[in-house]
Amino acid sequence: MNSIFDRLPMPSASVLLGWHLIALDKERGEIEVGFTADERFLNPAGHVQGGFVAAMLDDTLGPALFASTDGQVYAPTISLTTNFVAPALPGAFSGKARVVSQGKTIVFLSGELYDARGTLVATATATARAMPGPMAKA
Repeated sequence: MNSIFDRLPMPSASVLLGWHLIALDKERGEIEVGFTADERFLNPAGHVQGGFVAAMLDDTLGPALFASTDGQVYAPTISLTTNFVAPALPGAFSGKARVVSQGKTIVFLSGELYDARGTLVATATATARAMPGPMAKA
């Protein structure tokens, strides 16, 4: 699948999370992203620490808008609300997100994170600021 992500270097935070594109529907503003959490991500209980779960969701939500605009719009997160539904065990994860509404300066995003068995681990909503992306015409 050819996407905007093939034309830009991967951010180091995304590399750490094992970010990889699974599916993209630019017209609908929807994306599916894969992640991998290993023992470096665990809390003392043996679960993926909540901050990493939130980071995976944040790194799914923003790319939904970025990809749907083919890099024309970058959306730094203003507010991220994460709801933890089930313990996240180390392994593979799938984040699914969509652009709920895009205005001139504010964007609303929503998404979910699933483990390898398809269990819903967490949900998130975000408010982001629409800014010119790296592919925006000057």
